[in-house]
Amino acid sequence: MKFPGSVLASVFLFVAETTAALYLSSTYRSGGDGMWQALTLLFSLLPCALVQLTLLFVHRDFSRDRPLVLLLHLLQLGPLFRCFEVFCIYCQSSHVEEPYVSITKKRQMPKNGFSEEIEKEVGQAEGKLFTHRSAFSRASVIQAFLGSAPQLTLQLYISTLQQHITVGRCFVMVLSLLSIVYGALRCNILAIKIKYDEYDVKVKPLAYVCIFLWRSFEIATRVIVLVLFTSVLKAWVVIVVLVNFFSFFLYPWILFWCSGSPFPENIEKALSRVGTTIVLCFLTLLYAGINMFCWSAVQLKINNPDLISKSQNWYRLLVYYMLRFIENAFLLLMWYLYKTDIYMYVCAPLLILQLLVGYCTAVLFMLVFYQFFHPCKKLFSSSVSESFQQWVKCVCCDCGQKKPHESVGKTDLRPTKDRDETPCSSKISSVPSQILNADEFCSV
Repeated sequence: MKFPGSVLASVFLFVAETTAALYLSSTYRSGGDGMWQALTLLFSLLPCALVQLTLLFVHRDFSRDRPLVLLLHLLQLGPLFRCFEVFCIYCQSSHVEEPYVSITKKRQMPKNGFSEEIEKEVGQAEGKLFTHRSAFSRASVIQAFLGSAPQLTLQLYISTLQQHITVGRCFVMVLSLLSIVYGALRCNILAIKIKYDEYDVKVKPLAYVCIFLWRSFEIATRVIVLVLFTSVLKAWVVIVVLVNFFSFFLYPWILFWCSGSPFPENIEKALSRVGTTIVLCFLTLLYAGINMFCWSAVQLKINNPDLISKSQNWYRLLVYYMLRFIENAFLLLMWYLYKTDIYMYVCAPLLILQLLVGYCTAVLFMLVFYQFFHPCKKLFSSSVSESFQQWVKCVCCDCGQKKPHESVGKTDLRPTKDRDETPCSSKISSVPSQILNADEFCSV
């Protein structure tokens, strides 16, 4: 049975970040910074409450008679109790023989064009551990993008205004960044397992390293860009945030309304129509929060029973990163034009170059992951390199077709007298030969 390391990592980040944020808020209170204290507590306690609700919802404890568990979650001790329960199940599984097992069928990754189906016995203990891992993975994503991401942005903004970093604030920012990167990593793994649920997916260590570097560069540069822009144009950042948020929040609903599908009723049997609407709104809220800082790796599809689109859309990925790069460049340009005296000793062009190169480095690690380390790359209809080659060929074909048309246009624009002096054979033979060469070039 697999060691529940992901559960331990989630609980460690949850406890460490919450404790550090509470200590930092106490320092703000002693220093008389009431507003910073309130915002720090808000971005610390709000994700705590959402994590408790997520664990209760996944384990369906609302409909079960477990008052002690509900009390522990009310006291914000639910993750610690769940972690203790996970390790109790893990330790007892090697000593207790399972009386009942279920058989699951998974397909292996194709080898030489063939894919074998394997059967695996899953006991009750392993099924419980799977539920716990799934619950903590979702809780880590919620904590990362609804708590840690705004917390990191806030603390970096305070450090920029005060022009110094305290030990407590530095500790909170490091933990918040680790939490966001870990949440994005779990989001990638969840997306892979949901899209390829029928396959036995095994993620290699190098894939984890590549995702970690990809998400670290992407999130760090994004947060720094937002903080720099906020420090000089505080009013305009509200417009930027609202446009980003509502674009991603309303996009799944617009697709749902345009599809004409009926309202989904199969999310949870115990939920009413109002409860289902609340859950869907929360999912779209989380989806918007993720895409505010990085690529979500999944496409929310409300009319799908799994709520996730299982198709691999390279076009949407390309459009997202192109628009995000343009937005970051525009925000940095605004910061450069309106920067204040607090950046007197900062080399602005060098900083802009470093941030843009850092974002391009994140894209590079993403391409490396999808090309070499994705666990299901054999199932792709086309790889990253093949898609890039096709794009280059299309661009070359377009350029090759424009040149003959331009030459034809230039020939037609000559005076009538000059055209009459030209032999008819040359007029007939020159243009078709050029068009034929262009067609042969496009067909290569």
